[in-house]
Amino acid sequence: MKAFLAFLLLSTPALAFPVTVQSCNREVTFDAAPSRAIANDVNLVEMMLALGLRDRMVGYTGVSGWKTLDAELREGIAELPELSAQYPTREVLAGAEPDFFFAGWNYGMKVGGEVTPETLEPLGIRTYELTESCIHIGPKARSSMQDMYGDILNLGRIFGVEDRAQALVAGWQARLAEVTAGVDRTKPLRVFVYDSGEESPFTAGAYAIPTALIEAAGGVNIMDDLEKSWATVAWEPVVERNPEVIVIVNYGDVTADQKIAFLEGNPAFASVDAVKNDRYVVLEYVEATPGPRNIRAVAKLVAGFWGE
Repeated sequence: MKAFLAFLLLSTPALAFPVTVQSCNREVTFDAAPSRAIANDVNLVEMMLALGLRDRMVGYTGVSGWKTLDAELREGIAELPELSAQYPTREVLAGAEPDFFFAGWNYGMKVGGEVTPETLEPLGIRTYELTESCIHIGPKARSSMQDMYGDILNLGRIFGVEDRAQALVAGWQARLAEVTAGVDRTKPLRVFVYDSGEESPFTAGAYAIPTALIEAAGGVNIMDDLEKSWATVAWEPVVERNPEVIVIVNYGDVTADQKIAFLEGNPAFASVDAVKNDRYVVLEYVEATPGPRNIRAVAKLVAGFWGE
């Protein structure tokens, strides 16, 4: 009997710890799975939900100040409090007594701000950083689907649900292959990502996930030489590079329809192929940022790029 009990103890997932994962330029070691986690922003919250980790969360931050939860997300976090409508302060996080914060640079944390992995560590809060955001603090590879897959796999290791994470990633990879089968990549469509801004557009550069989504769907981001993730640019290079399709990111107070009306009502864009031909694909914010809906986003792009 004692031998059997010893076997059970040795078989317990908790004994897989400690685990060490790469988080941007840091290695972070977890001696046990977090039990009081907080995630910032809708896409990071949805990663936690996809892994079945709602019961390990004490709340979330950074959603209602900018975005609206759809029915799927509202149901997923119905019992969780929003601790801060926008970026949380160190005091807000400390008050919830979490042991884990899933965030990113410009996804809940700012370089030089009061909430960073270093400022949270003395409070007993370990931080895992969204891979897409690592470009803000150092070099990284260009955007790829592996950014999102890697975050899911790392979260799986951190929370002791690695099998679940691997199954999710395998399913997404299979679905991605399915939705992109037959895509003609010999002449990629020129695509511009329009997030927001009228005087100057906020868009996705080389290190933002939409660049990878567009490439997976058989297009090329006309701003893929912008050595940033999300950034503000001038309209002149957009007009000069003449996108054939414009991807609209839908969130906040200005709707996708209003953004399209702005583009179509401005004579400066009259010569742009996408505007002339009324070629737009609308992605919700949660689809255009790293997370479980990225595969759905690629399917929408494929339909918008190559559909009838």
